[in-house]
Amino acid sequence: MLEITNLCAGYGRTQVLHSLSISTSSNGILSILGHNGAGKSTLLRTAVGLIKPTSGEVKLFGQDVTSLSTHERVKRGMAYVPQGQQSFTQLSCMENLQVVADLQGRVGKARIAEALDRFPALTQVLDRQAGLLSGGQRQQLAIARALITAPKLLLLDEPTEGIQPSVVAEIQQTIIDLAKDGMSIVLVEQNIGFALDAATSYAIVARGQVVESGQGAETTAEKQTKVRESLAI
Repeated sequence: MLEITNLCAGYGRTQVLHSLSISTSSNGILSILGHNGAGKSTLLRTAVGLIKPTSGEVKLFGQDVTSLSTHERVKRGMAYVPQGQQSFTQLSCMENLQVVADLQGRVGKARIAEALDRFPALTQVLDRQAGLLSGGQRQQLAIARALITAPKLLLLDEPTEGIQPSVVAEIQQTIIDLAKDGMSIVLVEQNIGFALDAATSYAIVARGQVVESGQGAETTAEKQTKVRESLAI
């Protein structure tokens, strides 16, 4: 699904990723763990084309997309939800969805309905200005907007960060359901327990490199303890 090889990237003269290699399966959840500043967000931003790598390769479905724009990667089935519950704050919830749906042609209306099926709570606030939504509602909206593009690969950066506990469980369950329905997900998540429980595979990133990886089946209580110990280094 996604194959990243020897990726080097950063911001200006500051290199963040150092020959990082990682790959996902055709479905399931790859959880990316690591401390703040480890390079997790930079990895997702480079994968989706928002940062141009200085070297290395990004492949999507076996095709080299390293030189393609973000728009072209989205057209090929990739979607990205960054940190911060981002939305067009001056537009209503429905207008935020419609902006993306209008680019999908005749299927746009149906895709809005499908996205709202994933987040039924949004149906109660469709006319509300996005800037007035709660953090949890804005995060649901951000993910729903990404789903309207019908992605095969969804990149999520800290989707439960700063969200009220009552909504966190709903977002987590939606992520699991999307994977069960065949979507491939790369999940950067601060909740280690959820990240490992949901994962088909996982990777720990430190200083811009993958320092440990494993399969979801390995994430027993003992394995989670070892992963937590690794993150404490």
